[in-house]
Amino acid sequence: MENLMRQEYSHGVLNPAGFVVAALKGGSGKTFISTGLAAALKSLGYKVVPFKKGPDYIDASWLAASVGSPCYNLDMFLMKPEDIVASFCYHSLGANISLVEGNRGLFDGLDEKGSCSTAELAKLLNLPVILIVDVTKATRTSAALVYGCQKFDRDLNIGAVILNRVGTSRQESLIRRAIEDSCEVPVIGAIPRLSNNFFPERHLGLVPAPEHVRIREAIDYAQKVVKDSVDLDKLLSVAEKSKFCRFMSCRFSVSAEDQVGKNACYETVIGVLKDKAFQFYYPENLLALEKAGAKLVFFSALCEESLPSNIDGLYIGGGFPEVYAEVLAKNEALKRQIKEAITNGLPVYAECGGLMYLSESIKIGEKFFPMVGVLPLIVEMHKKPQGHGYVVGKVVENNPFLRKGFLFKGHEFHYSRAIIDKKRNDVRFILRLQKGHGIVEQFDGIVYRNCVALYAHLHALTCKEWASNFVNAARSYRIGNMKSGSFKGLFLPVVDDQV
Repeated sequence: MENLMRQEYSHGVLNPAGFVVAALKGGSGKTFISTGLAAALKSLGYKVVPFKKGPDYIDASWLAASVGSPCYNLDMFLMKPEDIVASFCYHSLGANISLVEGNRGLFDGLDEKGSCSTAELAKLLNLPVILIVDVTKATRTSAALVYGCQKFDRDLNIGAVILNRVGTSRQESLIRRAIEDSCEVPVIGAIPRLSNNFFPERHLGLVPAPEHVRIREAIDYAQKVVKDSVDLDKLLSVAEKSKFCRFMSCRFSVSAEDQVGKNACYETVIGVLKDKAFQFYYPENLLALEKAGAKLVFFSALCEESLPSNIDGLYIGGGFPEVYAEVLAKNEALKRQIKEAITNGLPVYAECGGLMYLSESIKIGEKFFPMVGVLPLIVEMHKKPQGHGYVVGKVVENNPFLRKGFLFKGHEFHYSRAIIDKKRNDVRFILRLQKGHGIVEQFDGIVYRNCVALYAHLHALTCKEWASNFVNAARSYRIGNMKSGSFKGLFLPVVDDQV
């Protein structure tokens, strides 16, 4: 451990310890164990930077809460390899150890070759894999599974194994000997079957950390389980052998001056609706907006009745507006202000839950909950996913955020379906989809004035112009208001003042 604590950084060269937490399948306990590992290492004085593989907000929220700092996403489908490496380098600077939680099974990807899998990410970053093996009702077969992973991809470094859901000490002893004898990989931990469940699930997965009523107790419990069950010295020894040691720390994004130009004479303020109902924001997106010259002001739709003063743009992320539909519906004052601001040309970018909030209403069962009402949509909740997976589409309409012709890559995961008002013939969408469901089949990104609302989520590293375009639109809005006292629009013709 002492060597790890004495790392030095110079000239932007990165030399952190790191590892990837992976498993044989989903539901094997990766998030619980990753959260416990991160919290345990932090409690020992290490600076831990967590990453989550794939387009995930919920697991990332637990990792962020475990260390008290952001968790960053690395996605082999959405991002270019060089951007993944650059992001990992940038955010790992100053860390003692970087923890990457994988998703699904180790080799599970988009096709039979496992493209974009956790294994491919581990190889790209040259990080050892800590393999979680659920040993429920198994003994020596567990060794066969580990051995199979080793031989399946000989370029992959499986550095250690942690057994999960161990029933008895005899079972643990048999499996430990079988793995270490047959696979020559150390078993560094054995976590018993647990009766307590501090990590309950909901329709999109785990209940997000910001909503958990006993979050500190849950993280402390995961930390104690890991400390009692995992040899952290052996874990760190494996992590220190990481081959990821001489990458140069690339710039995460271009500088603010590069993005917004030299004519930044007005402060640009973007409001961010962030609370338990709207919590899905990539920290990279918020950072990109700040680097592009924006001051971010956070506020809540659950407890605040007015927009922050003097905002020039509004960002509404995803989340669970359906869970808080009654509270959102009752906040008439804020809904009225947002509708008026959008009608007057305020640039607004809304994703998934944000789209639902800007609709006419959310229908849950037979009950309708009135929302902002700026978009001609009724959003209906269903018991099964209505859109789930990656999204690819071409931008086909002018808008403040994405240039026409741009190839958009994002992801969607929603249990709601948008029903468009058939009386409206002026509805336009910015995205024609090649992959994904969107708002209606083959289209996503509904447009009204300078507001764009999508089911798809965007990551700033997949569209590096998004942040600068957003800030420039917000700046133009501010300048227009300062010069004329009103603002008629940036890019979009106004078809109808009333929605």
